[in-house]
Amino acid sequence: MGVISQSPGGGVNANGDPAELLRVLGVSIVPDSMERALTHRSYAYENGNLPTNERLEFLGDSVLGLVVTDTLYRGYPNLPEGQLAKLRAAVVQMGALAEVARGLNLGAFIRLGKGEEVTGGRDKGSILADTLEAVIGAVYIDCGLDEATRLVHRLFDPVIEHAARLGAGLDWKTSLQELTAVWMLGVPEYQVEESGPDHQKSFSAVVRVGGRVLGSGEGRTKKAAEQQAAEAAWNTISAETASGEQPS
Repeated sequence: MGVISQSPGGGVNANGDPAELLRVLGVSIVPDSMERALTHRSYAYENGNLPTNERLEFLGDSVLGLVVTDTLYRGYPNLPEGQLAKLRAAVVQMGALAEVARGLNLGAFIRLGKGEEVTGGRDKGSILADTLEAVIGAVYIDCGLDEATRLVHRLFDPVIEHAARLGAGLDWKTSLQELTAVWMLGVPEYQVEESGPDHQKSFSAVVRVGGRVLGSGEGRTKKAAEQQAAEAAWNTISAETASGEQPS
C-alpha cells in the first residue's frame, strides 16, 4: 500500500541497535522483550534453539486486530458489517503490515539466521509482518493495552484512512467479480506466471472475462499481480459502460 513513508518518530538511521527502534516507536519495553520480539525462528534454531518471537506474534496479531476493529467500528458508524470486514482485512493483511514495517526499517533490526539473511529475509513480507506483530505483542505485555493501542494508532491510522478512501480498490478482485455479475459477463479467470529466483520472484497475471483478456498486472506476489490485473479489467468494463457501450 505504501502509505507510511517514515516512522512516527521521523525516520530511522538504522544501525541494528534495538534501542534505536524503541526510540522511534516511542515505547519503553525491557531489552529482553525487544530481543525476543526480534528473534526469527531461523536465528533461534541456528543458535541453540533460543526462544523465538512466534508466541509474541500470536499475541500481537490479536491486539492489532482488536484495535483496528474498534477503530473501524467507532470511526465508520454507517458502514455495514461486510464493508467493515473488508476494511479490516485490508489493514491487517500481510502486505500492509510489511509496508508499515518497511517504513520503520524494521528489517535492519531482526535477528535472522544465515540462510534467511542471504536470501533477502530482511525484506521478506511475511517476516516483516510477523515481526511487527511480535513487537506489538511485546509492547502489550510490558506496557499494557493502552500503550499498545496508542502504538497501533500511530502506525496504522494512516493505513486505515487510506483503505477507507479506496472504494472499489479495497479489493479489486472482489470488485471485478461483483461488476461482472451485474453485467452477467461470467466469472473472471486469472492466469499467473512467475519468474526470478526463489528469494526475488516476480509475478505477472492476466485476467479473462468471457474469453476476453481485459487486464494484466505485475507484482512481487501472485496476489499483487492478480489485484493489478483485476483493477485494469474493472477500469476497462467501467469505461465501456460509462460510454454507453454494452460490455461483451
